[in-house]
Amino acid sequence: MRPQVLIIGCGFGGLEAARALSGAGADVDITVVDKTNHHLFQPLLYQVATAGLSAPSIAAPARHLFRHQRNVTTLLGEVVAIDAAAHTVTLKDGALLRWDHLIVAAGATHSYFGRDDWARHAPGLKTLDDAFEIRRRVLMAFEAAEREEDPTRRAALMQFVVVGGGPTGVELAGTLAEIARHTLPGEFRRIDPRQARVLLVEGGARVLQAMPERLSERAREQLTALGVDVRLNARVTGIDADGLDITTTAGAERLQSHCVVWAAGVAASPLGRALADATGCTLDRAGRVVVEPDLSLPGHADIQVIGDLAAAQSHLPGREPRPVPGVSPGAKQMGRCAAANLQRRLRGEATAPFRYRDYGNLATIGRHSAVVDLGTPIGPLRFSGYAAWLFWLFAHVYFLIGFRNRFVVLLDWAWAYWTHDRNARVVAQKP
Repeated sequence: MRPQVLIIGCGFGGLEAARALSGAGADVDITVVDKTNHHLFQPLLYQVATAGLSAPSIAAPARHLFRHQRNVTTLLGEVVAIDAAAHTVTLKDGALLRWDHLIVAAGATHSYFGRDDWARHAPGLKTLDDAFEIRRRVLMAFEAAEREEDPTRRAALMQFVVVGGGPTGVELAGTLAEIARHTLPGEFRRIDPRQARVLLVEGGARVLQAMPERLSERAREQLTALGVDVRLNARVTGIDADGLDITTTAGAERLQSHCVVWAAGVAASPLGRALADATGCTLDRAGRVVVEPDLSLPGHADIQVIGDLAAAQSHLPGREPRPVPGVSPGAKQMGRCAAANLQRRLRGEATAPFRYRDYGNLATIGRHSAVVDLGTPIGPLRFSGYAAWLFWLFAHVYFLIGFRNRFVVLLDWAWAYWTHDRNARVVAQKP
């Protein structure tokens, strides 16, 4: 029998590892198992949450992606346990999958910093289900405000709060402001959607803290120009069905809102703990697995961990090892590195350390507004405004999976650009 390679997760890292192994003609059989049946382009997930794109525009069925790769089998299932000694994993339904080489790319989930009870009042944004729920809450808030007679309760319904000033939070806040000011006016008779308030609550001193301070300040200015109320150095102390409590330098404050979105914390997949129990590997504070330079586990060369689940470092020649950021280019590069090292092991060769190439960071704030921080051979290239927005747009279209998705997204964005319309505003009431 040929070596059995099991890949857990069909995100950026898992997809890239499977493609690299199959495309290189490796003499192995590959199984990709994921708890969903699709690959999701997460950088544009907020567009689904804010009704700018439909789900099929940013997702592709996993089976369709691997239809031409005869040595790749895709399975729908959730891995709940890993047995390193027996070389098996257990699925949620009790089924066992055997492997000779294991690549774990299970990704990340939300972190509420020990307050998981906040999750039902402030959903995060990691999956299509999350996006559908946020979209439902946003649009239903306007519907409820249309029927509300009490001015105070109506104001609470039309106040939207995004917690977290990273790229997801910034993009969500800016888009919500555009929906209220450009998409919905004229559709309601008892309320003016332009009176809606969008607040962005960030616990640090600035938004987009991974970017240079100048671009961070430029992003804040662009958000303010869109009408977003940016609250910096604001720590959330409580969230309930009627709003949230924050603490700032000015003291405690209560924000009334029926639509709070969480974009403040990320935690590694629970499979990190399962790996630690099975192998004795070390986890960092976020639950990520500390890996060797070649992305394998200490003492378990047949197990590699990649993507958001890995606390990996980049080992560039002549430089000190540096942590790899949790972004899609990092996951893709780790997937390719894991595939290459697996093939080296099969040939009896020494593995190579992971080397991350930093392409920079992008974030869009709204129409004609974005910030770009690129790494180039001659130094950093940083710009903002309309040129940055165009660069962000075409970069995301280019990296989408499949020609159809690129075409549909470009068409939807062109339509929205000229009309301000958002066609994916169909939601269903919860039973």
